Amino acid sequence: MPVPPPSHPHLPLARRLLLRTVLLAGIAAAGMAGIPKAAHAQIRIGVDVSTTGPAASIGIPSKNTILMWPETLGGQKAEYIVLDDASDPAAAVRNVRKLIAENKVDAIVGPNITPTALAALDAVNEGETPMIALAASASIVEPQSDPKRRWAFKMPQNDSHMATVLTEYMSNHGVRTVGFIGFADAYGESWWREFSKLAEVRKIRIVASERFSRNDTSVTGQVLKLMAANPDAILIAGAGTPSVLPQKTLGERGYKGKIYQTHGIATGEFLRMGGRDVEGTLFPTGPVVVARQLPDNHPVKPVAVDFVKRYEAKYGANSITQFAGDAWGAWQLLDDAARRALKTGAQPGTREFRHAMRDALETTSNLTVPNGVLNLNPRDHQGFDQRSRVMGVIRNGKFSYAGQ
Repeated sequence: MPVPPPSHPHLPLARRLLLRTVLLAGIAAAGMAGIPKAAHAQIRIGVDVSTTGPAASIGIPSKNTILMWPETLGGQKAEYIVLDDASDPAAAVRNVRKLIAENKVDAIVGPNITPTALAALDAVNEGETPMIALAASASIVEPQSDPKRRWAFKMPQNDSHMATVLTEYMSNHGVRTVGFIGFADAYGESWWREFSKLAEVRKIRIVASERFSRNDTSVTGQVLKLMAANPDAILIAGAGTPSVLPQKTLGERGYKGKIYQTHGIATGEFLRMGGRDVEGTLFPTGPVVVARQLPDNHPVKPVAVDFVKRYEAKYGANSITQFAGDAWGAWQLLDDAARRALKTGAQPGTREFRHAMRDALETTSNLTVPNGVLNLNPRDHQGFDQRSRVMGVIRNGKFSYAGQ
């Protein structure tokens, strides 16, 4: 019904027309009050990474890759909100809760390390928001019978995958006794559990076991105990630059056996900090780290090499890392899932869409990413097989393919 100018004859016509405009606005606002607000049209992804603190050498290449992510997911406009947790579990939880409650994200990518990823599990479960962790331990996604892990997925290979190829390589190259030194946290314990089990299968005897913290400035005591056991080789179960300290100390003390590390070392910062002390280090790794040297028949090589070219064009030669490859794989995984989630009719920004994304992630099939081929299901929220792992060696200050 038309709204006439207010009947105030003593007011000038212009003032009466202004009042009429205000009345119309009020009527429109009242009419819209009962209509739900539309969901934001774009997909919103929250990212929690460790760009400062002990895990910065892992978090920085992750963030570098995130800055390369395309502006769409599943053909839909996407927004990425990136926060730093300073390698601190409490900060990671605060970030994840903020991204879910305030930013209303449709999924979380990160955190970077096992302690922060484990700390975030309650938050993503309560917020019914899928999380693709960039941390390694299988404990992030297992057991799937635990309801809060229903919302957790992860990109890096499970420790069991890497321990399998590592112990196979040790056995094939004459290692019969080994010393173990690992992080005194969930990452180190996960590696101890998987490595000790598989070492026994391969008839490799563990003659000493030690722990150290990511923030330690000396591990001399632990190293002396390892060397006293005179093992053929030593495995350092750490990640990022903190893994340099035990290896440098072993070198300073004159250890002459082989030194193995985990896939967590594959960063340029590890090479720079380690220098000559880490030359010859053997380690399991994802295909992306040694992509150009892989046999041409490796099923992941084309995708891995393509990403390496893109990454190094932006960040320089030999800048590729395991963690950069994982972060690109996370975008591919989200892109594939978003395409299928959108087909359900659920709208980004809603509970229904978060559930649709979770379900789509869980049914990912034959998706090739820089570090392997993903096949996820309700019992496996990681999804890699033997195509996700190779052995690497540090040669002439670079990560190289070690072969079989």
